[in-house]
Parts: sequence; structure tokens; C-alpha cells
Amino acid sequence: MSSDYRTLNVTRSADGFVATVELCRPEALNAMNTAMGEDLLRCFEGFQWDRTMRAVVFTGAGDRAFSVGGDLKEREGMTDETWRAQHQIFEEATFRVLRCPVPVIAAVEGFALGGGCELATASDFIVAGETAVFAVPEVTRGIFPGVGGTQYLPRIVGGPLAREMIFTGRRVPAQEAKAIGLVNHLVPKGQARAKALEIAATIAENGPVAVRQAKKAIAWGSETDLWTGLTLSIEAYNNTVTTEDRLEGVRAFNEKRKPRFQGR
Repeated sequence: MSSDYRTLNVTRSADGFVATVELCRPEALNAMNTAMGEDLLRCFEGFQWDRTMRAVVFTGAGDRAFSVGGDLKEREGMTDETWRAQHQIFEEATFRVLRCPVPVIAAVEGFALGGGCELATASDFIVAGETAVFAVPEVTRGIFPGVGGTQYLPRIVGGPLAREMIFTGRRVPAQEAKAIGLVNHLVPKGQARAKALEIAATIAENGPVAVRQAKKAIAWGSETDLWTGLTLSIEAYNNTVTTEDRLEGVRAFNEKRKPRFQGR
């Protein structure tokens, strides 16, 4: 366990390539309080500059919840000014997850509600246990999905279904989440983290520069027109093809061995 964070457990694989970030307030179903927002912001800000890391597994402590979103008990009695100041921390933390330079895999067990669902959908994709439940129920409390839910969900599941989820706040069970494309992999209860780590290890075996450039090209290209996206992808290709990793990959292929990528 990392001693640097109050509300997160951050660990690394033996080779240092895969980081696991665990939301750690199981007594509160990993609800996001101010301390957790600050820890997430600092953690994912650090990942921006970490050249060793190749993938992140993002999960919650225990099997009852990934996160149930903002801690409404902490928010009871907050002034508007204090509420906005706290929410800005949540916004910046979630956007750091979205902009993480390496793939982020959300491993979801139990509830992913409100800000918890938004954190999961800000990841690159989701692995879920079969008892997972997803929802953005903010409107049922007179609030708003304020850290990107109105933007992430339509892009993942399509506009009409996202509108229904957001307008009604209804809970979507894991099987339905898989069917609508919200979840990539559905696994037995308790196995989401193991499956996510397996996928992360596979990603970590690939050329790290190539993976980072691919993530960047997908992220930016999906927000623009086709020709601009193709231009971005060619730039990413050129940034990758001049690396030592490209030489090592070709050399390993011809020598019939596994490549040893260095990330340069």
C-alpha cells in the first residue's frame, strides 16, 4: 500500500509497468470525499510524467462498490461556494483519468453510481463482475452528472439510451451493460480485477510508445472530422516509426523471439 495517499491504495507490478489504483473507502462504498478527489488528482497528475508505466487498472476496495459517487454525507450543509470548490477538485481529477497517457482499465465490482460511473466511463474500457450495477442517478437528488457523464455515456452507448439513463437515473445491471457496449468484459463476481490485470499485462508487453501514440490518436481523432483524424494518425505513426522500439520489434520478428521494448 502506498503511504502517500489517504484514500487510495496505489501499487505496481513487479516490473513496474502496470499500476493498480484502488479507491479505498470501503466503509462508505468508496464514496468520493474531498480527500479522495485530491488524492486522485495528485495520483493521475503524477502518471502524466511516468515513463515507466504502461497501463493502469482502476478499481475499488471490496466487492460491494467501485464507487457510489460523491459523498453526500460530507456535502450535507456545505455552502454553495464550498460545494463548487470541492466539485472543481472532482472535475480535475476525473479529467486527469480521461487524459491519462496510458490505457486505463476500470475493474468494477458492485455499484458504480453517479461520479463512480463517470470515473469508470472516463477510463478506456470497463471489466465488470456479474453483480455490477451502473447508474447516473444525480437528477433523482436534484443534482447533475457533473464530471462528464452527459458526455461519456452518449459516446459509448449512443444518445437515446444515454438520455434514458440520465433522465430517469435507472440502474443498469452488468448483463445489460455488457449488451449495450458499456462493459467490454463480464466476468464472475470477484474476478474483475484479475481479468483487468491480465489485459493490462498484455498491453504492457506491447511497444509502449506505440500504445501511447495509439491512445492519443484515438482520443483526439474521435473528436474531429475524418481527414483531420487521419492526419493525426499519420503524425502518431511518424512519432512511433523512428523509435528504437520499432527497430527492436522488427528485429525480434525476424529472429523469431519476443521483443524487449524499452519505451524509446
